Amino acid sequence: MAMNAKQCACRWVLQHQHKLKQAARSCHLKVKEVLGIDEYRNYEYDNEYTFKYSELTTTLAEPKQLRAKPDVSELKFGQIFTDHMFKVFYHKALGGWQKPEIIPFENISLHPAAKVLHYAVELFEGLKAYRGVDGKIRMFRPDLNMQRMNLSAIGSGLPTFDGSELIKCMNRLIQIDQEWVPHSEASSLYIRPTLIGVDGTLGVAQSESALLFTILCPVGAYFDDKNDSVALFADPSYTRAWPGGCGDRKMGSNYGPTIRVQRKALRKGCQQVLWLYGEDHQVTEVGTMNIFIFYVNERGERILATPPLNGLILPGVVRQSILQMAHEWGEFQIQQRTITMNEVIRLQEENRLLEMFGSGTACVVSPISSIEYLGRILPIPTMEHSKPLYNRIREQLYAIQYGHFEHPWAVPIDSVY
Repeated sequence: MAMNAKQCACRWVLQHQHKLKQAARSCHLKVKEVLGIDEYRNYEYDNEYTFKYSELTTTLAEPKQLRAKPDVSELKFGQIFTDHMFKVFYHKALGGWQKPEIIPFENISLHPAAKVLHYAVELFEGLKAYRGVDGKIRMFRPDLNMQRMNLSAIGSGLPTFDGSELIKCMNRLIQIDQEWVPHSEASSLYIRPTLIGVDGTLGVAQSESALLFTILCPVGAYFDDKNDSVALFADPSYTRAWPGGCGDRKMGSNYGPTIRVQRKALRKGCQQVLWLYGEDHQVTEVGTMNIFIFYVNERGERILATPPLNGLILPGVVRQSILQMAHEWGEFQIQQRTITMNEVIRLQEENRLLEMFGSGTACVVSPISSIEYLGRILPIPTMEHSKPLYNRIREQLYAIQYGHFEHPWAVPIDSVY
């Protein structure tokens, strides 16, 4: 009799384990809320509630589904995709994250009322894999992308996950499609993890169902302009982000509204928009890039400055890498502070402005040659130096990414299992 009661209890636990886990997690979150814990700085992952690489299943594409690989010299950004993709669903009613899978590349079917379609409940990341000179394929600092992705998820009402598990799954995806990683130091494989709310209900509320997927595409140079440098259009009447908003998160709602201003910049012969903020016209971002300014102060000291992480700009992975490299070199001062257009103009007029450049995963490092601002063209002497800083930084990053020497930032895809 006692044995039958124990068996019944075990059966009941097995049947209701998802609900029990969800209740425990809900209680945990309520405790954090009562204690006033700032989840943007102290988010936690519990392996019990995340998808796991150990449960990953793979369905390979049939021969007729395989695509022809493009010539490396013809690669453009984000136009051609590989044969497979990764995806995993989240359903609160089923206990949270489901089992992850790699499948042949396919279209996504969504309910017409899915939150991603009506309220832009979605986020994404961008990182790259590189085929090194030694033949190894490496990803560049994927852990930082995972941290940023989870912070974006918290701000979007989407579920978080263990970033190390997604890195393992993406590594496996890249291994399967490894022949899509270009055999060229002028190209790479762009990786786009994306998380969207798929609840089939209208109403602005936290998502109870979500889809996390990752697609891959081989890419060449981000800008088509063969001159390398970019001209910027700066109009203070347009604002990209504001304090208390979500400008520091990788969410599509930050990018869609910028298209009309980008079109205006192109009509004026500029490649990118320099986004300004506030009455003093603070410099924030360049298109989808962070921005750096290299100059000489009044005491003759060289300084590399970039806007601070004050909520207006994206905490870029390349941005952080540049700051760390410059700190290790120890050859000039490094500042993270507010930069205004008046300061840029003054430095340029006094011949103390040396360089300006943008940084990001897609473009890596992009020199700036001019800024159109309030009806005038401000020339930037970035390209006039024999050994510019931007090029030294770019070459160092390339050397790390393409495996010219071993570096902890460049992680071989077969070394994290």
